[in-house]
Amino acid sequence: TTQAKQTTSKEKSHPTMLVRAIALVSILALVEAFSFISRPKLSRTGVKPGPQVTTVASSSVDEGEILVSALGNLRDLAYETVVIKYGGHAMGSEDARASFAKDVALLQAASIRVVIVHGGGPMIADLLKKLEIPTEFVNGMRVTDEAVVEVAEMVLCGKLNKRTVHEINLAGGSAIGLSGKDDGLMKCSVMDPKLGLVGEPVAINTDLLNELLDMGLMPVIAPIGVGLEDGDSNTYNVNADVAASVVAKQLGAARLLLLTDIAGVLDKNKELLPSLTSAEVKGLIEDETISAGMIPKANMAVDAAENGVGKAVILDGRIPHAALLNLLGKDQTAGTTFSA
Repeated sequence: TTQAKQTTSKEKSHPTMLVRAIALVSILALVEAFSFISRPKLSRTGVKPGPQVTTVASSSVDEGEILVSALGNLRDLAYETVVIKYGGHAMGSEDARASFAKDVALLQAASIRVVIVHGGGPMIADLLKKLEIPTEFVNGMRVTDEAVVEVAEMVLCGKLNKRTVHEINLAGGSAIGLSGKDDGLMKCSVMDPKLGLVGEPVAINTDLLNELLDMGLMPVIAPIGVGLEDGDSNTYNVNADVAASVVAKQLGAARLLLLTDIAGVLDKNKELLPSLTSAEVKGLIEDETISAGMIPKANMAVDAAENGVGKAVILDGRIPHAALLNLLGKDQTAGTTFSA
């Protein structure tokens, strides 16, 4: 008798060659469109008006180099894990959300193991205001009591998580929504007694996440955690940047991308700092160049870089396709890259 060929769950989960080829073509089309927008326009003779002369042939070579470079970056990330913190402008308008959903669906189809951790601070603030529940921030963290964490859980685990999953699935991806409460996904200790029920993730159920990724599913995580100790029945509100960093570290991710609403970390003159070390971040926090909500982002990016994540980057989520273009190596969305 002929023994039936056995395939592992991981092999079953990987996109077929046809699907992956379609994804690659779609991504290359996006790269080509983006590079076309940034290229100088040529006349019918291939001459750019003015003293500089650019030939069509050299332009084609440039395009080819861009495409080859993008394909190489994508190839290097195949079957690797990429954790994306999704929030801010990228999560705002319907068009921005649809663009993000298409991008991560393409990455998934190209055999990249994508994990999303989403925020929702503005929506939480809106509901707290409507309910007339006071709130305050300390070092970029929302002080959280039982009333605030109940609202955070409703917003994050309810509307936002399910909407994000639905939009990714509509874009052709295969996503599943989770919170830190599901199968003990995110167990937390108290971050700071002054912050109340703000959790610091300690243990991530990476077995659960890897099983879902092996099945071809994209985990979309709402950062609501549970207590680490058996006797702790509290629900914890977790900063999404903190949650994404810890998830990336414990999964051994190749990339951590933190989407925000500015170009990256800016200096006192509002100029982008393209790269920062741990010591530099500490100094910038001390002199208040890094302040408010950028503090947890920068600290978590450095922590990830120091603990095995291949690359940690704070990106401008206002730029269309920011995460996708960064992974393809487009320097227009370079943001701030962190190192130990």
